Amino acid sequence: MNLKRLVNRQVVNNLSRFNGRVRTRRDFSTITASIHSSNSSCGGVVPYNFSNSTPILSFNRYMHTIGETKLIGSSFNPKHNANDIEEDETMNEFLSRFVWIMRGKLTEVYKDCDKQTINNMLLVIVGKVVSEMEKGGLDQMLDVAVAKLSQEFSRDLWKTVFEVSNAVLADMEKEKKKEKMKGFLQCEEVQELCRFAAEIGIRGDMMREFRFKWAREKMEESDFYEGLKRLREEVRAQEKAEEEGKNAVAMGEEAATMGEEKPKVVTLPKRHGKINYKIYGLDLSNPKWAKVADRIHESEKLDWPEEPKPISGKCKIVTEKILALKEEDDPSPLLAEWAELQKPSRIDWLTLLDKLKEQNTRLYPKVEEVLLSEKSFQANIRDYSKIIDAHAKQNRIEDAERIVEKMNENGIQPDALTTNILVHMYSKAGSLDRAREALESLRRLGFRPDREIYNSMIMVYVNAGQPKLAESLTREMEARDIKPAMEIYMTLLRSFSQHGDVGGAGRIATTMQFAGFQPNLESCTLLVETFGQVGDPDQARNNFDYLMRLGHKPDDRCTAGMIAAYEKKNMLDKALKLLLELEKDGFEPGLATDSVLVDWLGKLQLVDEVEQLLGRIAGQGEAPPFKIQVSLCDMYARAGFEKKALQALGVVEAKKEQLGLHDFERVVGGLIAGGFVQEARRVHGLMEAQGFASEHLKVSLTASQAFSRKRPSE
Repeated sequence: MNLKRLVNRQVVNNLSRFNGRVRTRRDFSTITASIHSSNSSCGGVVPYNFSNSTPILSFNRYMHTIGETKLIGSSFNPKHNANDIEEDETMNEFLSRFVWIMRGKLTEVYKDCDKQTINNMLLVIVGKVVSEMEKGGLDQMLDVAVAKLSQEFSRDLWKTVFEVSNAVLADMEKEKKKEKMKGFLQCEEVQELCRFAAEIGIRGDMMREFRFKWAREKMEESDFYEGLKRLREEVRAQEKAEEEGKNAVAMGEEAATMGEEKPKVVTLPKRHGKINYKIYGLDLSNPKWAKVADRIHESEKLDWPEEPKPISGKCKIVTEKILALKEEDDPSPLLAEWAELQKPSRIDWLTLLDKLKEQNTRLYPKVEEVLLSEKSFQANIRDYSKIIDAHAKQNRIEDAERIVEKMNENGIQPDALTTNILVHMYSKAGSLDRAREALESLRRLGFRPDREIYNSMIMVYVNAGQPKLAESLTREMEARDIKPAMEIYMTLLRSFSQHGDVGGAGRIATTMQFAGFQPNLESCTLLVETFGQVGDPDQARNNFDYLMRLGHKPDDRCTAGMIAAYEKKNMLDKALKLLLELEKDGFEPGLATDSVLVDWLGKLQLVDEVEQLLGRIAGQGEAPPFKIQVSLCDMYARAGFEKKALQALGVVEAKKEQLGLHDFERVVGGLIAGGFVQEARRVHGLMEAQGFASEHLKVSLTASQAFSRKRPSE
């Protein structure tokens, strides 16, 4: 028999027989006697004071002034307004939960009592609770300092009632908040954010965290505006009351002056009858419903985020010490002490990490790494990926790899997001092999690289001197309708130009035009330099003229590239003719063009012309490039100007790290040709120390020692 039936059959339905009469003391003693008789079978030990002569239930409070008393479960009183109905529904839920918990406590204490006896106890307790609530409301009943509670129950019993009531109210508030949260989880704005997050690759636990975060923010925003609305309504009501009060005072004064009677004070009518409520739950005494409740509770943990525990006392002091740690300090002892005091769950650790991230950013990755081994932290793959990302942004590759190893040791395989971070990290560090392995791992996971991944891999291939492999990635991007940016094409074109790959540079230039990028001064200059390096001045001139037809004026670098192309074929007349034409259009040779001319004229042993160009460079206020010193050393050595040759040689030896194989061969060759054999041997030793080797230079040095000549005088 459940409590609802007990109330309906044993107490409340009997009220209709009396219809307006109040039950006497004898009626209540009958109920008390039945409880005592039931308890006697349990040994007669009951902590409740049932012997008080005061009636247990004030049923006169539950009776209407007219008509017949009825419960919600039997019928509905149309006189009750919407507020009464809402109040009754809240009361129903409160009593439902109260009875369910109190039944468990009674069953736990009175293990030998039968079900009927427990039901009778519940009937008396619920009746007294409702009676006290009728006197002052639910809030006043729970306020021990204010409530003047009946002495019919013992102090321990009232304490239990308070504890159960507070627990029920907390559960009701949490349930109400949870139901409200469910509505915001399904709102259009949150759904739109979730769809966007799914498109960029966010899945699993991270998606769930973001979804609840967005829904919580939306709910807080709604509560904020609802609070503003309530404040506005309260202010309006207060203003209206003040205005009515002023009008009433004015009318009273007017009535007093006219000798009229004072108006009667109008008040709201008092509510008659009892609180209508339903009690559900007593039929859930079957043990299977307890298992169902446990499963529901476990599932709600996944749908509703747990709230962190409050930090107080000694734990608060330890928290402040953790936040004040320095980067070189070891946080493990303080974290262990904090865990022992707080007994934290994952949400408590996350709250501590959020505070640490705000106040001590440098220590944050270190503390989070320590927590990976903490059992209560329940580290997941997102925690590992966050730490790896933090190390990657600081270019701490070894630390990031250590976290990946720890991740694998704990049986967690890197997912697409973690592998994505590794690709960017290795690409930024220029580690081609590691970046390639990470990219292959990403593809094995079924993730298709996005634009950022492609750009990172293209840059690492270019920096490694493999522009053809980078070009293959651009073809893959085009096949997937991912349009490479102009900067990517220019990077590839620059790489092919540096390697003197005419075919690759031409393919990139053509692909750029098909992609909708028009040739500019930079792209045309790179093509001119590429053809100049391979000694094809005709193609270089075609691109040079094409640049001018597009409306671009050649700058100093582009002109220097064209002159260098003529130098390869020793077409001095065409180079001079080009310079004269450009000067007519207002072009003035700069440092790059003069440097190419110095190198060319130096090879022709035109010392006077070279020194004129050096004077013009000095007049421009710019320092000549280092490679000019190589040309001057070769020219002066071959011309027999010992002092100037040794001076240029000193500059070259001071910056030997910047010399390439071609530069060493030219300097040593010039010194041998000028009879500076000792200096040539010294520079050849520097060349071998740099890791360069040249067989024909060894032959030349051997021959110079066999047929040594005097140095020509200046």
